[in-house]
Amino acid sequence: MNWTDERVEKLKKLWSEGLSASQIAAQLGGVSRNAVIGKVHRLSLPGRAKAGGSAAAAPRTKRTTAPPRAPNYASKVATRTVARVQGATVIKEEVEVDLVAEQEFVPAANVVVPMSRRLVLTQLTERTCKWPVGDPLKDDFHFCGNDCAEAGPYCTAHARLAYQPSAERRRVR
Repeated sequence: MNWTDERVEKLKKLWSEGLSASQIAAQLGGVSRNAVIGKVHRLSLPGRAKAGGSAAAAPRTKRTTAPPRAPNYASKVATRTVARVQGATVIKEEVEVDLVAEQEFVPAANVVVPMSRRLVLTQLTERTCKWPVGDPLKDDFHFCGNDCAEAGPYCTAHARLAYQPSAERRRVR
């Protein structure tokens, strides 16, 4: 199928009227929806008109804020002015920002971690603990390296830290 001048003009007319690519393909006949979309793209036609009125007339619903956090979070609420683009207009609005204080890590008291073998990444095997120790950007970074069970990547001490029973997780929250 060739795109004749008449078919291109009909495509432009139907596109400007807001018809979908499928509807245009059906009216033109002998052309698929994807062919219509491709031709519209090659012709650089503007986005198709929306059926049913202008977008400005549609009422906008305001977004609801997140539900309040649990009381164990120490949070502060601050307002910040944010510029937002809507169409060709920049709108300034006040937005509430939830600032959450950083919580300090408290390790489990009932876990005793044995001395690690201080292995580097290339020394790890399937049977060594892959628990990272230290800052990866520092020279003294290493992995635990103790013997681990066949079921997981960590030794028993680090497995207790990594995999907490669901009841304990609920109590911490």
